Amino acid sequence: MTAPTRKQMHLAAHFPGVNNTTVWSDPRSKSQIEFSSFEHLARTAERGKFDFFFLAEGLRLREHKGRIHDLDVVGRPESLTVLSALAAVTERLGLAATVNATFNEPYELARRLATLDHLSDGRAAWNVVTSSDAFTGENFRRGGCLDRADLPRVPGSARTGGTPYSRAAEFVATAREMWDTWTPDGTPRPFRHQGQHFTIEGEFTVPRSPQGHPVIIQAGDSPEGREFAASAADVIFTRHGTLETGRTFYADVKARLATYGRQPEDLKIMPRVTFVLGDSDAEAQESAAEIRRRQISPQNAILALEQVWGRDLSSYDPDGPLPEIDPDPDSGPVQGRVRIGDPSPSSRLRSTRGGPIAVAARWRALSEAKGLSIRQTVIEATGRQSFIGSPETVASQLIEFVSTDAADGFVLVPHLTPGGLDDFVDRVVPLLQERGAFRTEYTGLTLRSHLGLADPVGKD
Repeated sequence: MTAPTRKQMHLAAHFPGVNNTTVWSDPRSKSQIEFSSFEHLARTAERGKFDFFFLAEGLRLREHKGRIHDLDVVGRPESLTVLSALAAVTERLGLAATVNATFNEPYELARRLATLDHLSDGRAAWNVVTSSDAFTGENFRRGGCLDRADLPRVPGSARTGGTPYSRAAEFVATAREMWDTWTPDGTPRPFRHQGQHFTIEGEFTVPRSPQGHPVIIQAGDSPEGREFAASAADVIFTRHGTLETGRTFYADVKARLATYGRQPEDLKIMPRVTFVLGDSDAEAQESAAEIRRRQISPQNAILALEQVWGRDLSSYDPDGPLPEIDPDPDSGPVQGRVRIGDPSPSSRLRSTRGGPIAVAARWRALSEAKGLSIRQTVIEATGRQSFIGSPETVASQLIEFVSTDAADGFVLVPHLTPGGLDDFVDRVVPLLQERGAFRTEYTGLTLRSHLGLADPVGKD
């Protein structure tokens, strides 16, 4: 029996690195830096016919009250180096590197990305991120971050004033100019770019790569991030947890594309999601609750509280009540959180929906209504699992999101390294394939072909 025709889903695998999604205490949790871990997850994703493998980036070890954050003691390897190695042990899987546009230069990065595209036969992608974090900037000769006051606004944005997105937009445009300097027949030509952030000229050393341009991914939910994605990205990596919010975001971003002469299919919307599987929905819910308890240790609960309160709360008992004091909106004890396009989840938590005082009020109301301790409140208020249930339930939920235009696909973040994707590939992917929602085989060679994106037109 032929499966019904459905809108095709795109899937990517996020390597669960130094974050509090990973359940570090699980004996199945392995190294975050040994190549075998990266290889295992990448091979699993390719076995599942995923579109791409995604690596995050951290340019400085985070600190909490002057001490290296516990989650960072495993180290943070450089993404493009890891992906170059993975190109040798995979054949079709796309390879996406998160690389910061604030602390790199167009010529150098365009060269590295074009090289990866050649090494992988057309599977490279760049997740463009920015940073306004001076703490991270101290690791670089610039000695700090870009001054927002000196930055022009993003084209099309209603906001005035500066934003790091303006540098990122010019960075991407400049890289594309260099990738286009080699003609399709292999003739190099000089380039010259003069703009707000970069004035460079010379000759690009890498011939035109198999995809023409590596795929551009942009991560961000803010108005500026949406506008940047509509103008320049091939994929937007975002967060939204419900069908309603997903559909609203999807419609908003897709509607922005026409301004730049683009079609809805030119930009894929792929939210970051987690999952927990069980033989039944009830078993999965029990597993999800246990995973969340293990993700939020007593120490992590206090840290999460401090990110909202902006105060040193180390003297508080994680099993006791929330602080009666109000948050300090002008202070934050954690430094070095990389901004993935937009602020980190904790800083968004502190700055949206009324700010930290309003967040604290909601947490207090939740705690009082259910009689929750600090740790229990953090667990309930910051839940991360997006899809929970039997393989059949999760497959149905994923299909509903895509078929009703809440997403074009998903970037899956497992809670175990490196084997956390195994069950999904073995138990959910076959159901998606049977229902006609996901490919059974790769039909093309490049990442652009997996995503259904047109190749950029080379210049003669």
